[in-house]
Amino acid sequence: MLWIERYRPKEFREILGQEPSIRLLSSFAKNRTLPHLILTGPHGTGKSVAVECFARTLYGENRELNTSVFQTADLFSQGKAFLEQDERYAHLYQKNLSLINNFKYIIKWYASLRPLDTEFKLMVFEDAHTLTFDAQQALRRIMERSSGTCRFIFTTTNQSSIIPAIASRCLPLFFAPLDQDVMLQYLRMIKENEPTDKQGCSEDDLELIVQAAHGDMRRAMLLLQVALETGKCHSLFEIDQSETANVSALAVKAIKDGDIRNAVRRLESLMIDYGLSGSEVLEQIRIITKREYNHPALAIALADAELRMLHGNNEFVQIGAFATKVHTVLS
Repeated sequence: MLWIERYRPKEFREILGQEPSIRLLSSFAKNRTLPHLILTGPHGTGKSVAVECFARTLYGENRELNTSVFQTADLFSQGKAFLEQDERYAHLYQKNLSLINNFKYIIKWYASLRPLDTEFKLMVFEDAHTLTFDAQQALRRIMERSSGTCRFIFTTTNQSSIIPAIASRCLPLFFAPLDQDVMLQYLRMIKENEPTDKQGCSEDDLELIVQAAHGDMRRAMLLLQVALETGKCHSLFEIDQSETANVSALAVKAIKDGDIRNAVRRLESLMIDYGLSGSEVLEQIRIITKREYNHPALAIALADAELRMLHGNNEFVQIGAFATKVHTVLS
């Protein structure tokens, strides 16, 4: 069994490092009320599990009956084939309609179902940044008509991809990357609970895993499971090196060379083609600049850019401004 499932939180108190957001959700569950929500933050920080804990606390045994979860990334990447094959939607799918019309029909159908023994049900959209503009426009109208019996929750790594008409109707909750000390303590607990016949990880290995995870608890647990079950804990930084890291390195080089247009194009590609949020792009840049330059002014530029993003400013504009500012530091 995967440890990310075995150690998946079942209650609010088990969710680590997100006290402000969890405090609000706990209060909403206690008072049995909820506005529409946008949960934003990097992967593996607890957005989806927070929704599960909220539904479990609010509805108890009726959790599944009062919660509809839509995997929008699968829907809009696989298209009509996904609707035809998924048993939740196969009976609603209409072959003669386009993907967007099928989407609107299915969402309207689920929104029309009356909640069971409660005032409202939850409509949850995972990876909401993959929703097209037309899909979001359709959702805006459905939200207006169904707000009496439905609460819409959007989870995303890129809040800027949500259109203003939806964002203005939702309370944003930010899930930050987990603190390294918190992750390290939790990994120690898992290591103690999972005895293995093979050679385990040392304390230095655990710290290496935490650094490789970049605040993503899900990734940290996967790396720890691999390390303990194989008896190895080496080359984790090579495993962590990805295509997005290579693209980021090329962008930093272009900034240093003065080719700002090329650099911005590469950084925007990370958000458009690879699905990273603005904060995740900055994290990639942070790793590279810390390793190769380690300049105090770069740390300030990164912090300023992330602060503006967290206040809901357009991520593409902030990335361009950040690239220009970094050029003045490196030149």
